[in-house]
Amino acid sequence: MEAVQTGQTDAVAAAEALAELLGGRTWTVLSGAGMSTDSGIPDYRGPTSVRATPMLYAEFVRSVDNRRRYWARSYQGWSRMGHAEPNAGHRALVDLEPSGLIGVVTQNVDGLHQQAGSSPVIPLHGSIADVVCLGCGRVTGRRQLQDRLAVLNPDVGAPRVLEHAELRPDGDAVVDEWGDFVLADCLACGGVLKPDVVFFGETVPRDRVDQAYALVDGADVLVVLGSSLTVMSGLRFVRHNVKHERDVVIVNRGTTRGDDLATLKLDVGCAETLRALLDLHRSSGGMVRNSR
Repeated sequence: MEAVQTGQTDAVAAAEALAELLGGRTWTVLSGAGMSTDSGIPDYRGPTSVRATPMLYAEFVRSVDNRRRYWARSYQGWSRMGHAEPNAGHRALVDLEPSGLIGVVTQNVDGLHQQAGSSPVIPLHGSIADVVCLGCGRVTGRRQLQDRLAVLNPDVGAPRVLEHAELRPDGDAVVDEWGDFVLADCLACGGVLKPDVVFFGETVPRDRVDQAYALVDGADVLVVLGSSLTVMSGLRFVRHNVKHERDVVIVNRGTTRGDDLATLKLDVGCAETLRALLDLHRSSGGMVRNSR
């Protein structure tokens, strides 16, 4: 592989380097929280992110108090998560599909790739817009649950629009008073409701992982967008590509756990780089062909 290129902070120059590597080749995207920051959803580990400790799966299932704390915070967090819109980067990816993009594997639970129109999209960690019953497995909509929680907790007040520092990427918000929050149970069986997302400490479903590997294996290049690759659920695809001697590009502000594995590392924002890449694609009638 080529040496890693670091320190590239100009979006246009970064897009040119990316276009040269991708020219005439197929590629799959692996996206992380940095892909959605321009939609008003903060990331976990970016340069301006607020450090937070997310709810662990074992904590959620072990204690009703933990579930009460989670849902009280999520009730507030949904005020922004439920109204987030795809940003220019999400929309650019849709328009870049004719350039050789074959699909998106995302670590995000916000559904913005799907809302923008990307296809196929493999949501590794599930969808915050759905709720699953841990008893019977029934899946229902998060908006429906939001309405039920409002009725059960009339004294809480309507969720307000949260500031960046008050929100987490999984829709969990900073809330100090939650001890009296009333939980909603499954309407079908009375079981415990959980957002249909993979919590920390929980395993990604095997069939979903297999679908993601198939999408990665179907392309010549893996392009990581906005992920620090801190958790293994994303890093394993980078290692897999390197093992099979396929190129990896990382577009992310700040260092990542996969930098030493990348063919090309670009220290730039996702949205502006993808917009510049799309401009190049349109102006040239296709990606710049490389000499591979």
